[in-house]
Amino acid sequence: MSTQALPMPQSQLHILFSHRLVKLTAVLLVNLFALYLVVALYAQQQIAFALLLLVLIASASYIFFSKKAYAHRYIYPSLAGMGIFVIFPLLYTVGIGFTNYSASNLLSLERVQEFHLSQTYVSSAGKYQFQLFESNGQYRIQVYRPDVPGQQFSTESFSLGDEVQSLTLYKGSTALPEPLKIRQIIKLKAALAKLRLNLPQGGELRLSGLRQFAAVTPVYVRGDGNTLINQQNGEQIRPNFDTGFYQTSAGEALSPGFTVAVGWQNFTRVVTDPNIREPFLQIFVWTLLFSALSVLFTLVVGLLLANLLQWEQLRGKGFYRTMLILPYAVPAFISILVFKGLFNQNFGEINLVLGQLFGIEPTWFSDPLMAKSMILIVNTWLGYPYILLLCMGLLQSIPGDLYEASTMDGAGPVDNLLRITLPLVIKPLVPLLIASFAFNFNNFVLISLLTGGSPDIIGATTPAGTTDLLVSYTYRIAFQDSGQNFGLAAAIATVIFLMVGALALINLKLSKIKI
Repeated sequence: MSTQALPMPQSQLHILFSHRLVKLTAVLLVNLFALYLVVALYAQQQIAFALLLLVLIASASYIFFSKKAYAHRYIYPSLAGMGIFVIFPLLYTVGIGFTNYSASNLLSLERVQEFHLSQTYVSSAGKYQFQLFESNGQYRIQVYRPDVPGQQFSTESFSLGDEVQSLTLYKGSTALPEPLKIRQIIKLKAALAKLRLNLPQGGELRLSGLRQFAAVTPVYVRGDGNTLINQQNGEQIRPNFDTGFYQTSAGEALSPGFTVAVGWQNFTRVVTDPNIREPFLQIFVWTLLFSALSVLFTLVVGLLLANLLQWEQLRGKGFYRTMLILPYAVPAFISILVFKGLFNQNFGEINLVLGQLFGIEPTWFSDPLMAKSMILIVNTWLGYPYILLLCMGLLQSIPGDLYEASTMDGAGPVDNLLRITLPLVIKPLVPLLIASFAFNFNNFVLISLLTGGSPDIIGATTPAGTTDLLVSYTYRIAFQDSGQNFGLAAAIATVIFLMVGALALINLKLSKIKI
């Protein structure tokens, strides 16, 4: 016996159709608004952000309206977040590494042209003294040249406002009330600066002082293409797309510059320029040592303390656990600043104790070796509680029968640690130790707050210190160097990313962890 599906009532069809229509309308409006933002970003020369938004719109529309991609809509928010906050910044940084983007090359070519075209100079029409008169909220200006008889002009009555005003000057003068005092002119200076006074014989006057208007003329006017012509001497300046600057015929570069693509130049500088290569290699070696030794020291301290806390004869384990984990609960920047005071070479408690006991006062911040030792000590203090927590959990999973059997064989605590505990905990710890290595490879906060990278490397042309990590070295090039070479910093950041990724892959392969 066959059954047929009952037809849906008209009312339900109408409601379903209405819901779909509302949904489709809402999505259409959202997409239209997003497309408007894409166009607005493109108009503002923010091409990268416009492309990012366009990709997000297209992918979201496909995933949420395609039946084939139905299952992906549940993970799309996380994928979109990864694209916005991880992949896009990474690609954007790599892109900057192929440009000359810096403090002197921040603008686009169009913005640089606008800057040069906005430059003015005082033309042959000269400078005019002026007087400002006010009556019933209306103002009039008289300008004159004391050195040229008959050069006296005045305006009609006008109102001062926030917009730029163009006023015509007429020859001669009329009976006017007492001019405003200098203190009153000072209050009106911002509005007076927006006035453009047109002389009868041609030329424009602009405010150039509290008692003076001057005839100003643009220094440059547009020529053919991107060429600009200097009206003072007739010289042509043209953009140099290799250096990113407008240049005179003599080769003089005019600031500001504009951003251009320079290919692999920033990357090759890291390898070929000795003033960058030598500090880079020195900092790279120290970064590797710092990361590896930090992992080693925190592992040794954390594992030993975890074993001590498992000792059955130890009383007050809860108190000791709390005290040993306490450094993990205190914000890192507070601990770092406290240690910075403790290691102070002149007034720090550590040097005070060492001086009283051993008669030595190490120069923690000026000697490179002592500064690196101090950093490792502080970082071990900050990092061991994390390893302690992990090891305490892992030790709970080791069967007690193994230790009982080893005791019967005459093994001591050291044998148990090296032959039972360490082999059983090290394998599950490897991925976490690799993550700790990667974290310390980019441990910017520690270096920035404790030493700032000091002491400096002698002879380096870029800001570089003996305690700098690659990440802090990059930061100093980007934001503390006089040139703020963002392109070079982005290239180094890209190299750091590749190095960290390669080291992580090598460690994972050596530890035989499937990825």
